[in-house]
Amino acid sequence: MADNTSALLEKKYYEKCPGCRMNRLKEQQRGVPYEKLSYIWLVSLCTALPISSLFPFLYFMIRDFNIAEREEDIGFYAGFVGSSFMVGRALTSVFWGVVADRYGRKPIILIGTFSVVVFNALFGLSTNFWMALSMRFLLGCFNSLLGTIRAYASEVCREEYQALALSVVSTSRGIGLIIGPAIGGFLAQPAQLYPSVFSESSIFGRFPYFLPCLTISVYAVGVLIACWWLPVSIKDYVSMFDFYTFILELLGLSKQ
Repeated sequence: MADNTSALLEKKYYEKCPGCRMNRLKEQQRGVPYEKLSYIWLVSLCTALPISSLFPFLYFMIRDFNIAEREEDIGFYAGFVGSSFMVGRALTSVFWGVVADRYGRKPIILIGTFSVVVFNALFGLSTNFWMALSMRFLLGCFNSLLGTIRAYASEVCREEYQALALSVVSTSRGIGLIIGPAIGGFLAQPAQLYPSVFSESSIFGRFPYFLPCLTISVYAVGVLIACWWLPVSIKDYVSMFDFYTFILELLGLSKQ
């Protein structure tokens, strides 16, 4: 009976099973997985910074667009720009969750990080209300990192460290919601605040709200580069060719 019981409890791993590969890697972990927690921290911070970084200067941005006929109407238009990010996220979160379950976490993390690089920088370069509104909306649509990174955190860490990994997600997100407004407040309108460093004729003088957005986008570039070495989760694409194949599958162009 003892031999039969041990045979029933014996774990079997299959070569082409991504779940088996992940479980084998988790069993080999010893101690706190600091490397994986570092990636989780970086990605979570990247998704949190753009959420609230615009609020310190949003009033002045809407005022400079000259779309409000009265000063009292500035808040009305600012509400649309401020909420468009969450509208886009609400409309696409389920879709990105389904895609992350089907194709893996890493491609979705790369797409979400790349969206911060592009759309957040373009938001800082906005010259009118509609451009600012659309850039924030698109940023929310492609900002699929929060749910994906939580799923990733629960998959790559052993059971005894899953609570720690999820707490890292919440902690870095909270810190991002603190640092984001600080970046927006200190770096917006740099030609007026720091005339000895930035001139009115420079790009930061012509686009007074570009510097805080650029700062966050530069950080996102660093995270994007680091994520190429992200320890993969279940059914993740690990090479540039695999990621290209994933994009084709997502667009329905793959020859399968």
